[in-house]
Amino acid sequence: MKLPLFPLNTVLFPGCTLDLQLFEARYLDMIGRCMKQGEGFGVVCILEGSEVGDVPTAYASLGCEARVQDFQQQDNGLLGIRVEGGRRFQVESVEVQRDQLIVAEVRWLEDAPDVPLGEDDQDLLALLAALAQHPLVATLEMGSEATGRQALANRLAYLLPFEDHDKLSLLETTDPSTRLEMVQALVDRMQGELQG
Repeated sequence: MKLPLFPLNTVLFPGCTLDLQLFEARYLDMIGRCMKQGEGFGVVCILEGSEVGDVPTAYASLGCEARVQDFQQQDNGLLGIRVEGGRRFQVESVEVQRDQLIVAEVRWLEDAPDVPLGEDDQDLLALLAALAQHPLVATLEMGSEATGRQALANRLAYLLPFEDHDKLSLLETTDPSTRLEMVQALVDRMQGELQG
């Protein structure tokens, strides 16, 4: 499966919302094609390099499909789009086109079946509810409800200020319960650092 890539300084997770402003011709063209064909594009985290200009020197080989949910002209004249994370993928090979757009051959990654939330998840649910009150998070309109451990883990992994390498480890993890346990461990580490 060929997928155009959009390297960004973020890690997108399935079911999570991301707002983007587009001004580079390669990405405006890419979005136009994706919308005409009803397809998505891939978001990969930049490891070295910049979002603008030349192709980044290094980016993650693991990413998340982004599907356009909405678009509008911004006050500054740029095109603004809202995307939602879809399937996870592994980059198998890449080709850089003349316009500097990266097109990858990707392999879709299967998710383990979701697991219902339990009593043990109440603290993390409360944390998600608290995050949803933050004005920047509220504008993403993702809500504070999580239907299962997968959604809860994805939203917390996306919204909390973890290091990119930690977020990539979370994205790589297939089992929802394991992902949520990893989120809990990272939250505990953050709290320990704040108290220390």
